[in-house]
Amino acid sequence: MDFSQELAEKGWYHSFELPDGTRIEGFNKLDWLRKRYQRFPIPADLAGKRVLDIGAWDGWFSFEAERHGAEVTAIDCVEVANFLELQKRLASRVSYRILDFYELPEAGLGVFDIVFCLGILYHLKHPLLALEIVCGLTTETAIVESFVIDPDTWQDHRDEVPTMEFYETDELGNQLDNWIGPSVSCLMAMCRAAGFARVELLHTTGMHAGVACHRQWEPVPAEAARPAPELLAVANNRTLGVNFSARKEEYISCWFRAAEPAVTRGQLRLEVGGFGVPALYVRPAESGVWMANFRLPPGLRSGWSPVRLRFADSLFGDTTLRLAVDLPLRVDRLILNGACDGTNWNDREVKAGDGGFISCWVIGLPENCDRANTGVYLGETRLRVEYLSEPDAEGMRQINAVLPAGTCKGPQACRVECAGVSTEARTLQVV
Repeated sequence: MDFSQELAEKGWYHSFELPDGTRIEGFNKLDWLRKRYQRFPIPADLAGKRVLDIGAWDGWFSFEAERHGAEVTAIDCVEVANFLELQKRLASRVSYRILDFYELPEAGLGVFDIVFCLGILYHLKHPLLALEIVCGLTTETAIVESFVIDPDTWQDHRDEVPTMEFYETDELGNQLDNWIGPSVSCLMAMCRAAGFARVELLHTTGMHAGVACHRQWEPVPAEAARPAPELLAVANNRTLGVNFSARKEEYISCWFRAAEPAVTRGQLRLEVGGFGVPALYVRPAESGVWMANFRLPPGLRSGWSPVRLRFADSLFGDTTLRLAVDLPLRVDRLILNGACDGTNWNDREVKAGDGGFISCWVIGLPENCDRANTGVYLGETRLRVEYLSEPDAEGMRQINAVLPAGTCKGPQACRVECAGVSTEARTLQVV
C-alpha cells in the first residue's frame, strides 16, 4: 500500500483530461476514476444539489461533481497546489477550504445533499466520531471509501462480530497517519452506528471497499403487504421526556401497536425529522404493544422533529408524534391552579404511601415541558412525576407526582417548578 515513490514520480494523485485535450497522468488512472464515480448511486444531473468533497487532494471528484451541475465545496487539511492549478485551468467555481476534519461541524458550511469521504477514514484517529460528523453533514447520501483488511474474504465471516485493526505508528503503508483497518463488515456497521439508515456495499477493489450511506429509507412500497404499526408514544430513553440534545449520546424509545405475532429490528422503519433511523432493540411490552429503541440521528435541526413509523413492507401509520431537539426551556410565569390527593380528589388531605400521589394543575408550562424538567415539590422534597398531560384550551396541564411512603405527616407546602420559575405554594395536609 506504500505508493509514495510512484506518487512522487508522477506528482499527481488524480489524472485529468482538460477541455483543450491536455491529459495529466496521475497515480489514479482516469478510467478508474470514472468507473468509481459511475458506481456512486447519485443522480447524473446534480443541478440544485450541494456536494461536499472531504480530502479532495487534486480535486478530480470535486470537479467531476461540478461538471454534473452541483454546487461543490472541497476541503483538505493542507492547501494542494495541484488543486489550485486545476481550479484555475477549469475556471471552476468550487469553493476550496483548508480545514482539519474535526473542524467541520463548527465551520459553518451548512449541510450537503451528497458527501464524498473517499480514502479518508483510515487516516482518522476517531473513525466512528468522523462518520457521525459525515452523517450530520449529509441530507441524502454519503459515499465512503476506505482501506479494509478483508476485501476478498469478508463474506466468509460476515455474520461474526465486526473487527478492526489499530495501527499505533507506521504499520500500515509506512505512514504515521494511518490509524485503523476495518473489516468490510466493520466499515458497514460503523456507518450504520453513525446514524445512516441504509448502508449499501458498492465494491471491494484491491485493499479498499466503497459503501453508499443513505439518510432515508428505501421508498415506501406502492402496495402495502400488511397494516402499518400504530405509533403510541416516543420518549428520551434516559429521561422519559420529549427533550433531546444533539451534543449528547441520546436514544429514542418508542411504543407501537402491531397485529404481528413477532416483530424484528430489521422490519422497523422509524423516521425522525425526515431521516431514517435503524432499530437497535425491540421487544414486546404488553398485549399487542411493542417497545423499540433507536439512536437520535445526527443532523437534526433545533426545534420540533416529527416522528413516524412503518414496516419495511407497509405504509407509514396515521400517527405522527414529535420530539424536541436543543429547544430552550422558557418560562415567564407559572400559576398553580389546584393541588389535591390524586386518588380521591380531596383538596385538604393527601395520603402518603400505598400508591398515593398528588395531582396538580398548572398554567404557564412551556410547550416542551416534560417529566424530567418539571418538578413537583412537597416541602423541600422533589417528587417523582409520573404523568404530565397535554395543555387544555386554557393552557392548563395536569401533573401527577408520587407521594413516598415515608413522607412527613402534617402540613406541607406544595409547589411546581420549571426552568427555575416556581409557582406560589399551596398547603396540603399529609396524613
